[in-house]
Amino acid sequence: MKIIEGGVTAAKGFFAASTAAGIKYKDRTDMALIYSETPCRVAGTFTTNIVKAAPVKWDQKIVRESAYAQAVIVNSGIANACTGAEGYGYCQATADAAAEALGIPADSVLVASTGVIGMQLPMDRLTDGIRAMAPKLDGSLESGAGAARAIMTTDTRQKEAAVQFEVGGRTVTVGGMCKGSGMIHPNMCTMLAFVTTDLVISKELLQEALSEDIRDTYNMISVDGDTSTNDTVLLLANGQAGNAEITEKNADYEAFRQALNTINETLAKKMAGDGEGCTALFEVKIIGAESKEQAVTLSKSVITSNLTKAAIFGHDANWGRILCAMGYSRALFDPEKVDLFFESAAGKLQIIRDGVALDYSEEEATRILSEPEVTAIADVKMGDASATAWGCDLTFDYVKINADYRS
Repeated sequence: MKIIEGGVTAAKGFFAASTAAGIKYKDRTDMALIYSETPCRVAGTFTTNIVKAAPVKWDQKIVRESAYAQAVIVNSGIANACTGAEGYGYCQATADAAAEALGIPADSVLVASTGVIGMQLPMDRLTDGIRAMAPKLDGSLESGAGAARAIMTTDTRQKEAAVQFEVGGRTVTVGGMCKGSGMIHPNMCTMLAFVTTDLVISKELLQEALSEDIRDTYNMISVDGDTSTNDTVLLLANGQAGNAEITEKNADYEAFRQALNTINETLAKKMAGDGEGCTALFEVKIIGAESKEQAVTLSKSVITSNLTKAAIFGHDANWGRILCAMGYSRALFDPEKVDLFFESAAGKLQIIRDGVALDYSEEEATRILSEPEVTAIADVKMGDASATAWGCDLTFDYVKINADYRS
């Protein structure tokens, strides 16, 4: 597997476009279009929030019932959530407009929205945006990057990834883009992610690969503990790589699964590291666990601890907050056996051994915790299982951003 440049247009036959439709923002692009020149098998995973935005309901239906998908329309600024029958009707209207502009069936059009909850979409601007984007579609990396920028809300940078690998002598590409900065919490978050591949694979295995992989990627990130109404991950496969179709879990399936994991983990970490107002990506590794479930529970508990996140912002090796968060996770372990380390590009330092603080240098700990990517490693010495979660520090700017987000 080779990491390459690009995003949703990296795979064969995928095109993208973006435009400034003026849906909410006045000074930037706010709509994106992803299009495959051939029909795609599609898989999707969605928010676990009971309150589901209209686009989530629309996409669940398309993934479940449509023969194929061929386009994705994404807008930023307005989430089309808590908008009732009118909002769901706007999903149909969006699909109809895209179908007319692209010459494809409306039930092959997926839609996604992100932004403020409770506002209705300005459909005249949205349909004008679709008509503006259709003739601008192309497969360049620049077009894919433009689409990634257009779906941002409070994100500070676009988020893309792409890889290539071999299947039966054929080069297969997987690429993706995502957005997400706030209202992010494990179990799918206020995040939109779109992954494209030219692989030939059955719809059943495509869905299984995605559903399994999000457990260790998107479901392991948290910015602020809020699970959104709009979380969506869509995976489209158009088959243009020309490999023999993958219909069973063989070596080719495993190669794809590893490539998909690389894309999803990369995008997930980009979102965690761009959390609203944050200054650092905070990674928590639990090792030596009795089971994967135990390791996941412990790592998530630490990554969502506001006290721990605040300590990371202050570059403070306040290890007691980490042990405390592990303790209230309800996962059973012996705190008097825990070893804890902090690690970053500046080095690695053991903080506690068997639950007791060592005579470490506070200055060295601060230096390690001052890097833009910081890892806490906790060894609970119970077995061979492990899990990793990702989040960010909690800063003054997080409150500033969210205090007036709607107004």
